[in-house]
Amino acid sequence: MLAYLFWHRAAAGVDRAAYEQALERFHRSLAHRPPSGFRGSTSFRVPDLPWLASGEAGDGDGDPPRQAAGYEDWYLLDDWGAIGVLEAAAISRGHLTAHDRVAALAGAATGSVYRLIEGRARLDGAVLAVWISRSPGHEHPSLSVLLGDGMEPDQGGLWRRCLGLGPAPEFCLLAEDAEGVGPPAGVAPTRLPAGWSASVSAREMLGNWSD
Repeated sequence: MLAYLFWHRAAAGVDRAAYEQALERFHRSLAHRPPSGFRGSTSFRVPDLPWLASGEAGDGDGDPPRQAAGYEDWYLLDDWGAIGVLEAAAISRGHLTAHDRVAALAGAATGSVYRLIEGRARLDGAVLAVWISRSPGHEHPSLSVLLGDGMEPDQGGLWRRCLGLGPAPEFCLLAEDAEGVGPPAGVAPTRLPAGWSASVSAREMLGNWSD
């Protein structure tokens, strides 16, 4: 199972409600007429996108630009062939109008392809995303080091970047947070190898169009 992740923000001056309406329309279009190998999509509102250029000015006193909130879309796909089919379908008859509408309202955007390597491709309850990055020169740990304990394989999943279309973390651990206890213990800073870091993103689901 692969996932094409697309991070984006509305262009400056675009009304949030109008942008989200256009975004939902595109996702619903794909769900109504799914391309071959497409297994559904989910869109989240995210509080910040540190690896996506903000396109915003600082405050004029030397401070860096603020990282504005944005959106994170997951498109689940069977294989690499399905990625090409989705790319062609998104700008073809049946989806073109919806695609062009949201594209016309979008600002900064980037994406990457991730592969599911442990757990389930379940997005509807994954309100927590733990993004795990490795500093250059540090070796890859085994999966058990990253997973550790606390992740329920039937409720979450570990994804690894296999194609970067721009800056993006190497791993993503999706997890539920039904009891408000936070991310699994296996991705705590004390459990990660030297040179590795993890940041937690609590997202708000905009819509889920996957099984």
